[in-house]
Amino acid sequence: MQTLFQDLRYGARMLFKNPGFAAVAMLTLALGIGANSAIFSIVNSLLLRPLPYRDSERVAIIWTHSPGANVAQDWPSPGQFSAIKSQSSVFEELALAQGHNDILTGRGEPERLGVISTTSVMFSLLGARPALGRVFLPEENTPGKPLTAILSLPA
Repeated sequence: MQTLFQDLRYGARMLFKNPGFAAVAMLTLALGIGANSAIFSIVNSLLLRPLPYRDSERVAIIWTHSPGANVAQDWPSPGQFSAIKSQSSVFEELALAQGHNDILTGRGEPERLGVISTTSVMFSLLGARPALGRVFLPEENTPGKPLTAILSLPA
C-alpha cells in the first residue's frame, strides 16, 4: 500500500512539473472517453436494445433493388407488395409502408410533412394502439376509397 501512495505522489509531481503534457494527456483521455461513450450509446440504442414493438425480433423489412436503375435499396411498389403477399407463405402478416414528403397547405404558410403511406394491418402488426381515435380499417385499403390520415406529434 505504501508503494501505491508513493507512485501517486510521484505521478502528481510529474504532472505539475509538465503542465502542458498534463493538459494534452487529460484532453486526450476526455476525448477518448467521450467518443467511446457516444459510440456505445448509439450502438446500444440501435443494435442491442429491442425495438419498442411487440415481438420486435420477429419483424423484418423487405427491400427491393434494381441494379439496372442503379437503385441498391428501395421500398416495394404496391404491385410488388401484392405479388409478394400472394406468393409468400413464410410471413405471418405483411404490411406495406412507403415514406415520402407532402406539403400541407391551407391557412398560414405551407409546411413540409414527413408521411408514411401504409396498409391497415401495420398498427396491429407492431402492436400499436392510438392514444385517441382509431387505427385504419381493413376496408380503407380498397382503391378508390377516400384517403384516411392518422396524425402524430413530432418525436
